[in-house]
Amino acid sequence: MKKIIIIIPIFNDWDSLKQLLLEIDQVIKEIEGVFVDCLVINDASTMKTPEINRPKNIKSLKILNMKQNKGHAKCNAFGIRYSVQKEKFDFLILMDGDGEDRPTELRSLIDKVKNDPKLSVVAKRVKRSEGIFFKTLYLMHKIITYIFTGKIINFGNYSCLTINDAKIIQDKASLWNSYSGTIKKYLLDYNEIDSTRGKRYFGPSKMSFFNLIIHSFSIIAVFKLQVLIRSFFIIIILGYINKFFTLDLVFLQIPVILFCIIIFLVSLRQNKKELLKSSENLINIKEFNN
Repeated sequence: MKKIIIIIPIFNDWDSLKQLLLEIDQVIKEIEGVFVDCLVINDASTMKTPEINRPKNIKSLKILNMKQNKGHAKCNAFGIRYSVQKEKFDFLILMDGDGEDRPTELRSLIDKVKNDPKLSVVAKRVKRSEGIFFKTLYLMHKIITYIFTGKIINFGNYSCLTINDAKIIQDKASLWNSYSGTIKKYLLDYNEIDSTRGKRYFGPSKMSFFNLIIHSFSIIAVFKLQVLIRSFFIIIILGYINKFFTLDLVFLQIPVILFCIIIFLVSLRQNKKELLKSSENLINIKEFNN
């Protein structure tokens, strides 16, 4: 039997968590050879934690209550590090608590890692449920990321890590700011499954336009050295075009320089010291039993 821990960050969205746990329970009861624990990272919710019944197919359900709200990415980073240091497991699954990471795809993740247990698995986004505006922004993000880093990053947090890969990334400074960027940078190989972005169980998305931009820059900032090198060559090329074709492309050079400055500033959010002492933000752990 292989032990899987599912890490779920939550901020006030307790109704969604209850629905998610029920759906996880329905999926995993059909999967042989594994047992599942759930670690819920309560990101200093302002709403009181309700009574929760642990579904029978989830062996253990713990809520880790945090003192200060740190945000989704830092909850995932803490959850990975906590699991490596305090728990015994074979695989870690990261998923959102609002339904956008569809529980039905847990079977695909688990089947993939069972067939090739040495490689982690990421859920590659092949279809999204958001509107045209968000889809356009996401496409722009992928294009800009590829231009400035040379990397194609078409997955988010939804993934299944082997214990060895979890150990590799659990102390990387970039994990404090971007999970997907850290995976792309430090894991030499991993498997993929196709994934469709689901819809929230309750209410609109809490992701603002500003947070979307910061999220995109955070991923790119993991590769700040590549950004600097590629930006330098882009500026040089634009300079040669200016010289030999008498075109004034300064209006393109300036945004590239500004982009480098922004990426450098965002990269300062990668804080290994804060990651290593993230357990200090933990108030207590509450375990729910039937």
